[in-house]
Amino acid sequence: MGKLEPENAEAIGSFLSDTSAKVFVAGHRGLVGSAIHRKLLALGFTNLLVRTHAELDLTRQADVEAFFAAERPRYVIVAAAKVGGIHANSTYPADFIAVNLQIQTNIIDAALRCADGAVRKLLFLGSSCIYPKLAPQPIPEFALLSGPLEPTNEWYAVAKIAGIKMCQAYRIQHGLDAISAMPTNLYGPHDNFHPENSHVLPALIRRFHKAKVSCANEVVVWGTGSPLREFLHVDDLADAVVFLMDRYSGLEHVNVGSRKEVTIKELAEMVKEVVGFEGELVWDSSKPDGTPRKLMDSSMLAGMGWEAKIPLREGLADTYK
Repeated sequence: MGKLEPENAEAIGSFLSDTSAKVFVAGHRGLVGSAIHRKLLALGFTNLLVRTHAELDLTRQADVEAFFAAERPRYVIVAAAKVGGIHANSTYPADFIAVNLQIQTNIIDAALRCADGAVRKLLFLGSSCIYPKLAPQPIPEFALLSGPLEPTNEWYAVAKIAGIKMCQAYRIQHGLDAISAMPTNLYGPHDNFHPENSHVLPALIRRFHKAKVSCANEVVVWGTGSPLREFLHVDDLADAVVFLMDRYSGLEHVNVGSRKEVTIKELAEMVKEVVGFEGELVWDSSKPDGTPRKLMDSSMLAGMGWEAKIPLREGLADTYK
């Protein structure tokens, strides 16, 4: 079943009706994987396969092949990755390219080689950082490989691009029903709130919370607050992943975004309100603003009938709680 001719991709049965099938969620403890795991449990999936890093090291090819041979999952969702901010990417570039290449190559290849075509479908998760630094806004899927990457995270981005291309190549050559989804900036429960290498939203939540607890008078945020950003709650991404597993079997990777923009200023004000910090919000305009606008063009997914449901304020309150 797993080996399809690309033009016959629609021949697959419904993922949503196959709730007793084995589904391997790689990376089930991370921000994305944990949300997908919660979503599948809520939908009544009864045979979810999960392994901690201690139980299965995804960078070891023989171990991954042995796991697939023993368990023979019908569906595979690749949410496992080595992730981090600018600081981590620049400090450990070898880890970011090698570990991610190893994880995704081992899983995709093992899915193909699994006996009797056991794996019916695989979904690979990437990131919006795959796109060129100066991509058109909003960023369409066809912007991939149209220009140089953002140098600060190119090691991670190159690995993720290789993952997309591997899914496409395995579909073309072997008929493996492998698809790829590229989410925008994510946030939600189990995010990384580390003071040095977290992303903008968890960093703001942490900073305002710390200020509230210490009764500080003000919180200083870099820049002018004018850049526009897009955020997607991780539970919305999990919903989109299920939607794509059920409805999509194409060669092209698919952008997944909220299609809603917010200025960093609006975002900071919202976080301040949700956290309940009553001091002053100060903008340090001597510090850089970063990219003026970063929005994904998710019209392809919208055209299939999916849209994000969780409003940003509601999602922030849930994340802070």
